[in-house]
Amino acid sequence: MSALLDVILPVFLVIGFGYVARRSGLILDTAVDGVMRFAQNFAVPCLLFYNMANLDIANSFEPGIFAAFYTGAFACFAIGWLASQYIFKRPPEDSVAIAFCCLFSNSLLLGLPIMERAYGAGALAGNFTIIALHSPILYGAGIAAMEITRARGTGLAPILLIRQILRTLMKQPLVIGIALGLAWNLTGLTLPTMIDGGLQMMVRAALPTALFGLGGILCRYKPEGDAKIITMICVLSLVVHPAIGYGIGRAVGLGTDQIRSVVVTAAMAPGVNAFLFANLYGVAKRVSASGVLIATAASLLTIWGWLHILP
Repeated sequence: MSALLDVILPVFLVIGFGYVARRSGLILDTAVDGVMRFAQNFAVPCLLFYNMANLDIANSFEPGIFAAFYTGAFACFAIGWLASQYIFKRPPEDSVAIAFCCLFSNSLLLGLPIMERAYGAGALAGNFTIIALHSPILYGAGIAAMEITRARGTGLAPILLIRQILRTLMKQPLVIGIALGLAWNLTGLTLPTMIDGGLQMMVRAALPTALFGLGGILCRYKPEGDAKIITMICVLSLVVHPAIGYGIGRAVGLGTDQIRSVVVTAAMAPGVNAFLFANLYGVAKRVSASGVLIATAASLLTIWGWLHILP
């Protein structure tokens, strides 16, 4: 019970604060969009830059972490796509968007604060190892799958398709923050005191504003759509993905902190980016929004369960 009260509920209280503020009319959608734009385009990229710039790459980049987390992620993507296409008979583009919901865990807005509250800031190295490639790999996979699906029968040259995928990726602020932080890290230089101080102020603002904005955004969507598909999204995201990560992590001999990072990150609900991906292509928007909302609510209990299972 202490894990629920001390670790998980504070995070969801901030989300709930944003939800209630928007629902009661204390703030409008334009204000929520502004908060979320600040968090996603500025504060969180600064957080990623700062942590990547200061990350001990040699000791943090453990191949087993990638194997455990991303095997589970892509297994859930494959299951979600096959089930949507052949069991639920959704159109091909819808199936990709639904599979992306099963793939994209909310590693930043939920994973980092819950991991930090549960195990301390010193246990976050594995999280940042995952996050360093999270957006490039998962966005890349989702965009590639959707563009390939849409390009069937159009005769679009493969080189043009690859160029389009890379162009879309390089416009993502999160990817830019990670890339710049990694580049600075490789120089071996220490951040100047003035820049370090400014970045730390942005870092402290990143997660609270992102969680508050997430609550405001979730208020927009009603839990409606195909109940069976939404249930599948919840099960794959909250149970199957962390279970695969836990099993592989144990099999490859990851340390305690590394297994915790893999499982906690994998156990997060689909992020708002899962809906934004569906919205970008104009497919499966209602199912994606409902999946994000219901899985986020359900994760309150499933995360509690995983914290009890973890060493």
